[in-house]
Amino acid sequence: MNDLTVPSHSASRTMTLTGHLTELRRRLIWSIIITAAGMIVSQYFIDEIMYFLTSPAGKLYFIKPAEAFFIYFKVVLTSGAIVASPFLFYEFWAFLIPAFSQKEKTVLSLLVPSSLILFISGIAFAFFIVLPKGLDFFMAFTSSTVQPMISMESYLDFVLMLVLPFGFIFNLPLILLVFAQMGLISSAGLKKKRRYVIFAAFILAAVITPTTDMVSQCFLAAPIIVLYEISRIIIQYIMQK
Repeated sequence: MNDLTVPSHSASRTMTLTGHLTELRRRLIWSIIITAAGMIVSQYFIDEIMYFLTSPAGKLYFIKPAEAFFIYFKVVLTSGAIVASPFLFYEFWAFLIPAFSQKEKTVLSLLVPSSLILFISGIAFAFFIVLPKGLDFFMAFTSSTVQPMISMESYLDFVLMLVLPFGFIFNLPLILLVFAQMGLISSAGLKKKRRYVIFAAFILAAVITPTTDMVSQCFLAAPIIVLYEISRIIIQYIMQK
C-alpha cells in the first residue's frame, strides 16, 4: 500500500503521512525536553518566582498537608512552560508553516507576534494594575474581629482567573481589525452596536470574574469597552485612507 501524501506549498515535493508523523514525534520529544529544561531553570529561581507572584497578597498559608507541594509544582511547571515558550512556539511553527502558502505565511507572521504581544500586555495590565486594586478592595473588609487568612491555592486560583481573561480581551483590537479587513464589520457598524457591547462587556465580566462584586467586574468590563472604542477609531482611520 502506498503512503498517503500531504501537499506542501514550500517545496516541490510532497511529504508522506508517515513522514509527517515522524516529524511530529520528533518535535514533540524536543518540546518535552525543552519544557523539562525550563522547569529546571524555574526550580532554581522558585523562591524569587513565588515572591513575585505572592507579593501583592503578602503572607499566605496552606490548609491541606500537600497543598504547598502541589502549588510549587504547578508554579514550576507553568514557569517552565513560559521559559520554554519561545522554543515551543518555534517547534509548533516549524511543523505547521510548510502547509501554508507564501501569502498565508506573511499574514501569520504579522498576526501571531501581534497577538502574543497583546496577550502579554493584557496579563501584565491585570497583574500590576487590576490585581492590587482588587486585593485592596477586598482587604478593606477586615476588622478587629475579621482577619484574612488567604491560602496559597485560593490566592493563585484567584490570580489565574483574574489575569488570564485580560490576555484574551487585549486581543480584541486585532480580531476586529481582521474582521474589518475581511469586510465583515465597519466603523459605523461598531458605533451603532456600542450600547450592546457595553451591556455584553458587563455580562461577560460577571460570568468570568472569580467574585461577584461590581468593582472586579468594572475592572474587567472597562478595558473591553476602551479597547472596543480604540479599535473602532483605528478601523475608521484605516478605511478613510
